[in-house]
Amino acid sequence: MSSSVSVAAEWDLLSDRFYRRITIYSPLPWSSPATTTASSSGGGSGAGRLDLSTHIVAAAPFGGPIAAVRDDSKIVQLHSEPSRRRLLLFSSSGHPLASSPWTPHLPRLHSLAFSSSLNLLALLSDGSLLRFRLPDLKPIPSSSPVPLLPPTSGGVADAVFWGGGVAILTEDNRVVVTADIEVDDPHPRELADPGVGEDEQVLCMAVVEPQFVMSGSPEVLLAVGDRVVAVDEDGVQVLGEALEIGPVQKMAVSPNGKLLAAFAHDGRLLVIPTDFSRIIFEYECDSALPPDQIAWCGLDSVLLYWPEVLLMVGPNGDPVQYNYDEPIMLIPECDGVRILSNSSMEFLHRVPDCTTSIFGIGSMSPAALLYDARDHYDKQSAKAYDNYQLISSSLPEAIEACIDAAGYEFDVSRQHALLNAATYGIPFCSQFPQGRIQEMCKMLRVLNAVRDPEIGMPLTIQQYKLLTATVLVGRLINANQHLLALRISEYLNLNPEVVIMHWACEKIAASTAIPDIVLLEGLLDKLRLCKGISYAAVAAHADNSGRRKLAAMLVDHESQSSKQIPLLLSIDEQDKALQKSIESGDTDLVYLVLFHIWQKVAVEKNAPLDFFGIINARPLARDLFMTYARHSKHEALKDFFLSTGRLQDAAFLLLKESRELERNPVASKGSLHVPQVRLIDQAYRLFAETKEHLFESKSAEEHAKLLRVQHNLEVSTKQAIFVGSSVSDTIKTCIAMGNERAAAKVKSEFKVPDKRWYWLKACALATVGNWDALEAFSKEKRPPGGYKPFVEACIDAGQKTEAVKYILKLTNSAEKSEAYERLGMHEEAKAAALQADNNGDELFSRLKFTLGQNALIDTLRDRFSSQGTY
Repeated sequence: MSSSVSVAAEWDLLSDRFYRRITIYSPLPWSSPATTTASSSGGGSGAGRLDLSTHIVAAAPFGGPIAAVRDDSKIVQLHSEPSRRRLLLFSSSGHPLASSPWTPHLPRLHSLAFSSSLNLLALLSDGSLLRFRLPDLKPIPSSSPVPLLPPTSGGVADAVFWGGGVAILTEDNRVVVTADIEVDDPHPRELADPGVGEDEQVLCMAVVEPQFVMSGSPEVLLAVGDRVVAVDEDGVQVLGEALEIGPVQKMAVSPNGKLLAAFAHDGRLLVIPTDFSRIIFEYECDSALPPDQIAWCGLDSVLLYWPEVLLMVGPNGDPVQYNYDEPIMLIPECDGVRILSNSSMEFLHRVPDCTTSIFGIGSMSPAALLYDARDHYDKQSAKAYDNYQLISSSLPEAIEACIDAAGYEFDVSRQHALLNAATYGIPFCSQFPQGRIQEMCKMLRVLNAVRDPEIGMPLTIQQYKLLTATVLVGRLINANQHLLALRISEYLNLNPEVVIMHWACEKIAASTAIPDIVLLEGLLDKLRLCKGISYAAVAAHADNSGRRKLAAMLVDHESQSSKQIPLLLSIDEQDKALQKSIESGDTDLVYLVLFHIWQKVAVEKNAPLDFFGIINARPLARDLFMTYARHSKHEALKDFFLSTGRLQDAAFLLLKESRELERNPVASKGSLHVPQVRLIDQAYRLFAETKEHLFESKSAEEHAKLLRVQHNLEVSTKQAIFVGSSVSDTIKTCIAMGNERAAAKVKSEFKVPDKRWYWLKACALATVGNWDALEAFSKEKRPPGGYKPFVEACIDAGQKTEAVKYILKLTNSAEKSEAYERLGMHEEAKAAALQADNNGDELFSRLKFTLGQNALIDTLRDRFSSQGTY
């Protein structure tokens, strides 16, 4: 049990709870003379000795890095340091990570902080904000500060950061909150006027973070005079008037946002709910001077720091005092506080109950007996079995406590001892989960790896669980610890793709002197370790880094066409992109390439011809382009047909355009060479150049000539009724209007046969009811096709009397019979049918089809039957 006594001797009792202060790293590299000498001689980082008292310092939570800039408001004795200020970045173990010159002529630096995504934030005295990317401290999005305050605010009086935002108290006592400091263009907003009088001043401020407020917006607490006010967007509320706290000089909100630690003017430390409903407990400090720093250590105690004194106060009993002969900085964590000094990094936290039960002085808990049993077992003492007999009924709880206690330890030998105690009890406890100890071993191996001083991330097991392994790997990647990140990913069965990709991008950025071929081989060796990795993303980074040839070689290894083809287009590999899209069979990708190439080369003189040559050699691309162009880009399609020698297709396209113009009468008005005629003429000339399309050529020529004639007729008659009609309709319209001369001219120009001419003229005269002219026309000479056109015209016009005149002139009995029957003259139709020749069967069939079943049909059937024809 002596080992337990030595462990417990390191603890401090606060009320009924034990706390311990663990030295994680000591001494820190920046505190040694060697570091100063190396940096003064032009070492890589340029980081020298860091004195907390002369620097503005910020530390990231979850064991994150430390940033510092020399405070120009203090007089500093420069030893071997350069006179120009630098922005310094260290790991928690004090190892320099990066150094960057601080931009001169900027307003005075007010404070530094880290955002939740580990960007470094620098708030200047005028209220403007600078952001730096880790680990290279490159300003993002630019080196120009982003203003967060209006110009008339007077600057920053105080500020409080939280993970995603900052609350600023201005010199004129206004409160401005910015909850989106991670974005390139943050949107600060001013809260309600806190109502600070001219003779009053704000003593201190604190912020209740948005996740702890029902409204979802941050609530700012201001100590003004002898009152505390809560300020938000909706208004101002005075808190705790009935408590009579008096002026508050320092405040800190607990990690869960429910409690507030407040140091009053009379030296009292008060712990109260954030709604100031009551005082939970208070402690009278020896000094009425406000502490330099105040912070919560978990949820059970509060730390107050004055120069050389750190006081830890709990709800009951005497406080615990720690003395320091050098300045320190308190870094609150979810389960304790890291204490940073010039020479060491410590962690102060409450001793877990499982650890207390094992190492507590005089503890006879099952876990303590199991731990002692293992010690006896290693010494081959029979007392090991005696201890087992005592705890056999509580063995699962004892094993669990030993495993849990191992997780809270930073000392590796103590971890081994506790895990060995657990493994000693597991064979006697069959119901204990077999994977529990393996799970803890995995976590401890990861934690021990990142706690190594070379890495410098002193995570506790609670912080690790809250942070998650995936986020931890991401932080290692951003710190350029790719090998460790890869090993952890493989060990925990995480996807290593993000690690390898980030390594590849950083490798490209850092290998400017390495030839592309050599660098490609090195990249592929690592990229092939991860199946399904996105080569396109790495190639895109290579292209952005100015290594286009390397990007082209990398993208060849990308298996997903949807990622490969856009990148090929971005690096001007259009031919390869088109070929890959065709091979993928994805028409959307083919269209993407076609549109990209067309838009890029459309402004160049010879580019369309090059484009047409590219797609003409690829049938799928050609057909897709033609399908698209037929619906929206006729000119491009026509140029394609002409450039590839497909004259007939271009001609047909011109005819299609002419038909579309025909549907728009306004478009076909104008001079003789109207757009429609011009298109048809072009089609005619294209058809004429091919021997296989003589018919189409002649048709186009005739169509253009007809349109010209119709246009002239419309001009002469001042009636837009000709264009778009056929030759026959044009002749009929001219005759109906009494312009037989024009009709005869159309007949002559288009070589209309006389037989057709008689049909057209007869129909036109009958349509307008000019029966005298129709009769005179029939008597001019014997019609070449007989008088049937005249009969049909009169019947269609409903003129029975006029029709009979011409029926009598018909020489064909069958035609007579049909005409009479159409006029309802059944007896005359019967008589004409009886005079029919041997074609009576055909006549009978036509009449039956026309008239249906009636008495005339029966008579005719009898007649034809007697003649042997039916």
